[in-house]
Amino acid sequence: MLVRQLQEAEQTSRKIYDPKGNWDSTRLLLKDDNMGYSFHITTIYEGADFQMHYQNHLESVYCISGEGEVETLDDGKKYPITPGTLYNLDKHDRHTLRAFKELKLACVFNPPLIGNEVHNKDGAYELTADTIED
Repeated sequence: MLVRQLQEAEQTSRKIYDPKGNWDSTRLLLKDDNMGYSFHITTIYEGADFQMHYQNHLESVYCISGEGEVETLDDGKKYPITPGTLYNLDKHDRHTLRAFKELKLACVFNPPLIGNEVHNKDGAYELTADTIED
């Protein structure tokens, strides 16, 4: 059995900071944990407003706390994010995420991340040889 404490993981290299200052993410499960997905607790800072396009990953996001919205860019639809909301980027959706109040999110990625990824210029995480399933 694998057991990790968020507070302990936040004090290690598992906590990654967005170079642009929009978020931090503590990666509790990664590819090397052999679960087939990665699991993160991510904080989106109040006032953040940025685009992403996970071309290489599917993501499910559950809001623990805060207030914001996600906008799908291909159709302009906006979806409120409040505690208890789950949204799924099941079609590699281009989207904008906005945090009106600091958001605390639980995120699952498939394929799993290796741990040190940050968004590229397109708002995606790159696939690396380590990311691709064996």
